[in-house]
Amino acid sequence: MKDILKFHDVTIPEGVTVSFKSRNVVVTGPRGTLKKSFQHVDCELVRVSKDKIRVQVYHGNRKHVACIRTVASHIQNLIKGVTKGFLYKLRLVYAHFPINANVVDGGKTIEIRNFLGEKVVRRVPMLEGVTIANSQAQKDELIIQGNDIECVSQSAADIQQSVLVKGKDIRKFLDGIYVSEKTTISE
Repeated sequence: MKDILKFHDVTIPEGVTVSFKSRNVVVTGPRGTLKKSFQHVDCELVRVSKDKIRVQVYHGNRKHVACIRTVASHIQNLIKGVTKGFLYKLRLVYAHFPINANVVDGGKTIEIRNFLGEKVVRRVPMLEGVTIANSQAQKDELIIQGNDIECVSQSAADIQQSVLVKGKDIRKFLDGIYVSEKTTISE
């Protein structure tokens, strides 16, 4: 059954400005500016009040109505990114050959050496706005941080995918680099 109007409200915190034109959203906060396009989603963005935005759809079917919650969640992630930022912690796991991970290019690239004793050097570049560093508090830990959750999580996934075990029993060879914690930069 089609509903006449379905909507979801997004609250804007103090110190954050959200502007949008033709479903292109620009969020500016204390940590910077993030942009995202929702041109592919057939919905309407309306400013209800100074600190509230409404994502709405008229005469939408079930799948169409489900998209408005997704768009609202993306806008909330943009707001969280410009206020708190995102931080992922990755752990280097190995049984016999110690994995050597070096951060180069000023935190923009990581070089992974000695994975399962292999001689090949894996270089993984970080996406735009994402920095990587070795943890000072914990041995064999990497810290990835940035404002855009999609770039931070994709960079972590690129690192994890670069050290997959090929041609061996993955139940026995558990070596790799895995995400251990997902949090914000400022609490």
